[in-house]
Amino acid sequence: MQAAPIPETLPLFPELDRLLLEVLRGLPPAEWQWPTLSPGWRVHEVALHLLDGSLRTLSMLRDGHVAGTGPASGEYTDVVRYLNALNGAWVQAGQRLSPAVLTWLLELVGPAYNGFLATLDPATPAAFAVAWAGETTSSNHFHVAREYTEKWHHQQQIRQAVGQEEPLLRPELYGPFLATCVQALPHHYRPVPAAPGVAVRLHISGPAANTWFLVRTATGWTLGQHYPGPVQAEIELDGLVAWRLFTKSLPPAEAASHLRLQGPTELTQPIFSLVTVMG
Repeated sequence: MQAAPIPETLPLFPELDRLLLEVLRGLPPAEWQWPTLSPGWRVHEVALHLLDGSLRTLSMLRDGHVAGTGPASGEYTDVVRYLNALNGAWVQAGQRLSPAVLTWLLELVGPAYNGFLATLDPATPAAFAVAWAGETTSSNHFHVAREYTEKWHHQQQIRQAVGQEEPLLRPELYGPFLATCVQALPHHYRPVPAAPGVAVRLHISGPAANTWFLVRTATGWTLGQHYPGPVQAEIELDGLVAWRLFTKSLPPAEAASHLRLQGPTELTQPIFSLVTVMG
C-alpha cells in the first residue's frame, strides 16, 4: 500500500483568493446578511473570519507579535475555547466594517499572507501542530495544507449560503481539501479495536472522487491508497457533502442519507464524527 501523501497546496492560495473576491464583489447588500452553515455567523462574519486568519498569521508568525495570553493548556478543549474567544471578539469588532471595506482589506492582505507561507521551509516544524490529526509536532507542509482547508471551507460556507458552491468543487481545488482532511483518519480511529491486517475502504464520490484505505498494523491505524488486500468494511461518501461532514456542518441524521456503509458497525460509524476543524 502506498502512503497517502499530504497534498501540495501552496500554489492554490492565489486562486482561492481570486474566487473569494469574485463572489464577494458580486453579492448585493442583502446577501451579506444571509446565514451560513457556521452557527450564528452570516456571510459578513465568515468573511471577517477569513480576514482575521490572514492578519493573525502575519502578526504572530511573521512579525512575532502576540497579544494577550494563550490557551490555558495545549489540550484540545483549551485550545478550542481560546480560539472561539478570539474569533468572537474579532467578529464583534468587525461589525464596524462595511462589505466594501472588508473586501478591500481581503484583497490587500491576500498576497502578503500567501507570500509569507511561501517563505516557510516545508520540512521544518510548524509553529502550531495540526491537532485534529493527533499531531503534537507538524511540518510546515502539513501546516500550509491545514491553512488551505480553512480558507477553502470558510469560502465554501459563504458560497453555500448564496448558492454558488460549484467553483470550489473543481477537482484541482476540492481534491487537495479532501486529501488533507482524510489525514485525520488514523488519529480518529485510534480507539477502534481491530486485529492487525483489518482494512477499511473509504471512497468519496463526486467531482473530486478518490479512494483511501485505513489498515490496522501492530502499532495503530495507517492511511494509504492502492491497497491490494481484502477489506472488512467499506464506506461510500457523497463528495458533494463530504466537506460539510468534515467541518461539523452536516448533522448525523442528514449525513446518513449520503453514506453507504458495509461491514461491522465499529469500523464504519467513526466516519460520522470525523472533524478536521478547531472549534
